[in-house]
Amino acid sequence: MNKDDVSKRFAKAQKSYVDHAVVQKKICTQLFMYMQNQNLLETQNRIFEIGCGTGNFSQIILNNFKYEQYFLNDIYSDVRENFVHYSNLNWCIGDVEKLEFPQQLDLIVSSSALQWMDDLNHIFRKAHSALNKGGYLCFSSFGQMNLKEIKMLTGRGLDYLSLDEMKKILEQIGFEIEILTEVTEQLLFDEPQQILKHLKATGVTATSNQFRWNKQSLANFYENYEQFKSENQQYSLTYHPIYCIARRK
Repeated sequence: MNKDDVSKRFAKAQKSYVDHAVVQKKICTQLFMYMQNQNLLETQNRIFEIGCGTGNFSQIILNNFKYEQYFLNDIYSDVRENFVHYSNLNWCIGDVEKLEFPQQLDLIVSSSALQWMDDLNHIFRKAHSALNKGGYLCFSSFGQMNLKEIKMLTGRGLDYLSLDEMKKILEQIGFEIEILTEVTEQLLFDEPQQILKHLKATGVTATSNQFRWNKQSLANFYENYEQFKSENQQYSLTYHPIYCIARRK
């Protein structure tokens, strides 16, 4: 994956992301509910968020947790613009796979970001090392059915771990899994053109490096998308969120 492309496309989409990332917002709320159900809302002194983006999940954490230090990461520096109303934040800008994690953390969180990692095993190991004993790793990512329509028609998309693969890796590293679950969500659109606009507005087209649309490929895409038309004559786009709450033993 070309991380420069990922950075540029998300930076370009950050203004439109807020309005179009409806599934990602829903995922933020659901992840928080899982954390709430596990009684994680008491003070977490040192919190690190991976891939904070426009701050959908960050705002939930900032408004519901008491903390001493809050570290935020994203791959592009313009992300700071989304947090001008907050003070006392610590920034870790750059590719999180290459950065040193803050240490002695009580909580690491991430919502809809870890699917962009080249080596998720490496991220989990770094998280385990950075957490205090009994500290929590809480995240949402995506599974193998995510954006299946796009991958089927274009051959482009991310490689995702299955739930079993993720469970095995986390347990081998030394995490005790408290919640690991998956669901599918579908968005419906009136026209296939709207799906491409939606993906561009949320930055997801960062997977399309070396793929160039032209008049013919667009026509083929629109025609072939007919197979995903629902009974109510709308076109489906599938999201496959995964939720995990894991504790360092």
